[in-house]
Amino acid sequence: MIKSTVLALAPGAAAEPATPVAYPPGATATRFTGLAFDACTAPPAATLDAWRASSYRALAVYVSGANRTCRQPELTSSWVTKVSRLGWRLLPVHKGLQPPCGARPSDTKISRTPATARAQGTAAARQATDQAKTLGMLPGSALYNDIENYSQTDSGCRTAVLSYLSAWTKELHRTGYVSGVYMNLTLGARQLAAAYASTTYARPDALWIARYDDASSLTGWSGITDNAWAVHQRAKQYRGSHDERHGGVTVNVDSDRVDAPVATVAYPYTATGTDRAQARGGPSADAPVTTSYAAGAALRVVCQTPGSTVATTPVWDRLADGSYVSDHYVSTPSATGYSAPLPRCAQPFQVTAAHGLTERTGPGSGYAAAGSLPQGALAWVTCQRSGAKVRANTVWDRLDDGRYVTDQYVATPAAGAYSPPLPRC
Repeated sequence: MIKSTVLALAPGAAAEPATPVAYPPGATATRFTGLAFDACTAPPAATLDAWRASSYRALAVYVSGANRTCRQPELTSSWVTKVSRLGWRLLPVHKGLQPPCGARPSDTKISRTPATARAQGTAAARQATDQAKTLGMLPGSALYNDIENYSQTDSGCRTAVLSYLSAWTKELHRTGYVSGVYMNLTLGARQLAAAYASTTYARPDALWIARYDDASSLTGWSGITDNAWAVHQRAKQYRGSHDERHGGVTVNVDSDRVDAPVATVAYPYTATGTDRAQARGGPSADAPVTTSYAAGAALRVVCQTPGSTVATTPVWDRLADGSYVSDHYVSTPSATGYSAPLPRCAQPFQVTAAHGLTERTGPGSGYAAAGSLPQGALAWVTCQRSGAKVRANTVWDRLDDGRYVTDQYVATPAAGAYSPPLPRC
């Protein structure tokens, strides 16, 4: 995590550049840290099974867009389920309209008129989310807009691209998805970074750059400060098209280093035990029962979270409908702890404080400082609870590392109140 100079009670930013994400019940964000690859066409599941012999554990898939040039015969909801169960994480890519000063045909370009560019960005987000849902990529997933190289000296082109991506981000946030952008480091990403704190444009949650220098570092990017997109918000495509062979299978790929949000999917398990498994409104045996499942009933689990202990485990499974079932009654591999490849439940929101936000060991400014989050960093919130008042806000957000931040400077939807569907701590 990148540290910055912090004012504990820094003034909040305007509604933009940090816009709130309206996560629906059951939504969670999934994070991946490690090596990834992308191929123009999604490989068959058998190839990905063989490639588990490699050091890669994630891959990009081109889900939508007018400039998605390769056919995708494998890319179906059943393929997504199958490869996810093999342990692969997915980075969904929308390759749509391109900059007006780029090299793409004129009928697939972003308009130079800002209002039209914004409408196009909104439409792109809707197309991407519709396709993501069809493929089983749930709200909370990060969707990456692929913007190819364009002139850096054309101011009208810059405005068009930033207007388009701002609308892309706002529409994804409105529907509960996380916003990502892919750009060449020197021919796009630096202009996006220059607008990082602008109140004119909504800021995407993650940045994925292309820089073919065979250096996979996610810091030290020329022209982009390490305090921008600093907390599990970066990816780098560091090597271009080349053949690799793993498990006896050769694929032509680009290579990437990732520490960023990726797609969220539901994993199929079944209810177990002799009694009906009770689904509850929160991860606690005291939470109200919403429904129950007979042994053998199909369950769609999106993530796991700690809660009250049932039999041998404190782990609870969040289902796609937003309810919780004790993992004791679910056919996950571990009977006592967390089970890969299920992610931990968390919903990220951007930090709004211009000078950063102090992380604390408890829900109040009287607790010890334990770290800091720079402006625009993602606060990965697991639950909310009451604590010391900051301005008029008594809500504190518990992060996935166990630390707390005041909700006053986090772009959650409900300013000064609890933000469903986040559970109470």
